[in-house]
Amino acid sequence: MPRGVKKSDLPEKTCSTCGKTFTWRKKWEKVWDEVKYCSDRCRSDAKRPMSSKKS
Repeated sequence: MPRGVKKSDLPEKTCSTCGKTFTWRKKWEKVWDEVKYCSDRCRSDAKRPMSSKKS
């Protein structure tokens, strides 16, 4: 019998910067409520002023 949870059964969120959906990861287990971004790149882009972002 397989162990664990299917990826399709994991919770999902939408990235605040790019709008992509991303799924729960084990390393986010304790801070899942605080996770807003799908990647380090989106997190750093969110901190940049709007005028310096490329279109």
